[in-house]
Amino acid sequence: MGVSRLREFITKNKEVFNQASFVAQLICILHLNKTHISTVVLSHGPSMLPTLNITPDLLLAERLSPRLGKVGTGDIVIVRSPVAPRKVVTKRVIGVEGDSVTYVVDPNTSDRCETIVVPKGHIWVQGDNIYASTDSRRFGPVPYGLLEGRVFFRIWPPKDFGPLERKLHK
Repeated sequence: MGVSRLREFITKNKEVFNQASFVAQLICILHLNKTHISTVVLSHGPSMLPTLNITPDLLLAERLSPRLGKVGTGDIVIVRSPVAPRKVVTKRVIGVEGDSVTYVVDPNTSDRCETIVVPKGHIWVQGDNIYASTDSRRFGPVPYGLLEGRVFFRIWPPKDFGPLERKLHK
């Protein structure tokens, strides 16, 4: 009696099971894509002016380049903040391991410069707007493990839709 009811239940609800299976597979694919291939990032604030806007920009970042060691000087990246680990920041790579980077310590108060050699396994990141950016000048070289992706495309606002170019620091 019990087995026949189970068969009847399965035949009546086969479409529901198929749809639920499809939704579960879709969720798994989206999760794998977001975790390992690409992600959408909301970036706002003055630190990346004029490249990015103060008002939110919706950006597309790929996660393969950091895993393959293919991030270089001039790339815009998303990095887990070394001083606030729950926060992800958008900055430009100024130097990779072994590079000598000269930077203005505090551009708001002086022209004093310092030079640092980026240690092995680290990158040096800065905002394009050095007057309003908390970056490697404050927290030092960033371990490569905190690098989460390389930004390559702006989705929003529509007037700026398109690829973001690599820009070498002056």
